[in-house]
Amino acid sequence: MYNDEHNLYHYTYRKDGSELPLRETVHPGGQPGPQGPEWERKPVKKNRMGLKITALALSCALLGGAAGGGAVWAISQGGGGNESEINVSSRPVTQVSLRSVDGKTAMSDAEVYAANVNSVVSIRTSATAGYNFFNQPVETSSAGSGFILSKDGYILTNYHVVKGAETVTVTMYNGDEYSATYIGGEEDYDIAVIKVEAQNLQPVTLGDSGTLNVGDHVLAIGNPLGELTFSMSGGMVSCVDRAINVDGTPFNMIQTDASINPGNSGGPLFNQYGEVVGIVSAKYSKASNGTSVEGLGFAIPMNDVFSMVKDIMTNGYVSNRAYLGITPQTLTEGTAAQFHYDITAGVFINYVEPDSAAGKAGLKMGDVITKVDDTVIKTVEDLNLAKKKYSAGDTATLEVYRPDGAITVEITWGAAPREEQTAVQQPQQNQDNSNGNSGYANPFDDLFRYFYGWN
Repeated sequence: MYNDEHNLYHYTYRKDGSELPLRETVHPGGQPGPQGPEWERKPVKKNRMGLKITALALSCALLGGAAGGGAVWAISQGGGGNESEINVSSRPVTQVSLRSVDGKTAMSDAEVYAANVNSVVSIRTSATAGYNFFNQPVETSSAGSGFILSKDGYILTNYHVVKGAETVTVTMYNGDEYSATYIGGEEDYDIAVIKVEAQNLQPVTLGDSGTLNVGDHVLAIGNPLGELTFSMSGGMVSCVDRAINVDGTPFNMIQTDASINPGNSGGPLFNQYGEVVGIVSAKYSKASNGTSVEGLGFAIPMNDVFSMVKDIMTNGYVSNRAYLGITPQTLTEGTAAQFHYDITAGVFINYVEPDSAAGKAGLKMGDVITKVDDTVIKTVEDLNLAKKKYSAGDTATLEVYRPDGAITVEITWGAAPREEQTAVQQPQQNQDNSNGNSGYANPFDDLFRYFYGWN
């Protein structure tokens, strides 16, 4: 508080307002001076042990630079004639060599980035997501990634990145922008091919995802959050051939702990040789029980979709997708009880298309598929995942339950009719997108679903 005495203000910390006692101040020369308030000072002890520890730590930190050679800064200390020396490294800036991807030479992370960043693209899409109260169109946008397949502008990305898009804009690493045209895709495998009108682009080199082992180093380049363009993250392969289910669609995935976020969808996953071995597609942010998780990202193996990608580039759709020709339903205990079946798991056949693979093999309504080759089938998702291993013309052995006894059926997979595939695969361009776009509008979505979407 302040005390007023003879119009002089003095400050005191005491509650009663009294002040510290005045001390006589002696000025240089030994003469007493006017009295005034003076704080009692205590001698300051020098913490020499702290200084020694600090000096030791600084010496250890700089020892490496001294050992490696470098410039020395000398600082003179006033009065003592001593000098303090600071060692500064003179190591030249590391030059990243621009290597070509040959599939034989292991590359550093920086070399993989330098060799491939011009082959990665940022993708932005826009669409009309219904109409508001005033009957005005509501525009939505989303972002993703992709990578160049050919010099003349074919680009591979995820199907969900361009699904429902009315416009697709591709941005190259050098800043060039192009309007892209949708060529075709396969929703069950979450792949799509788009094309820009450009020449002499730099394509990636596709690798063999079947050679991946758990523990192998992998890198992802993409467009996280739709704005951190051409970012690279790294990690290892956590699992191969991981079966996961996304919104009822089964996928066979490469699991990795590389950092993956909304906007990375459709980007490439590289091995240590700079080859694309996967298409970044999904991540976990929460487990089914609500537990938060980290380091669970997924990519589609390149081997699983390579033939389909070529098919899309040639025909505009997947012409050799395996097709059975049935209307399936997961068998439940209720259905089994209704038909007095002895089993409670499998795929119940509601309808068989004439002249389809199932029809030619003699399957009929009421049959229950329980196995495809060595794969046990309990649900429709199991059957769809097993079907992905085959192409049109491949053969398989089905184990089928019938009330009068189990049978074994040999089938030759057919090909899905083009009109059906086109209807399923074509993004809903210029159509009402009232169900919404799988955009990254909420980058903190805690659900496991497609990027911006999935992530």
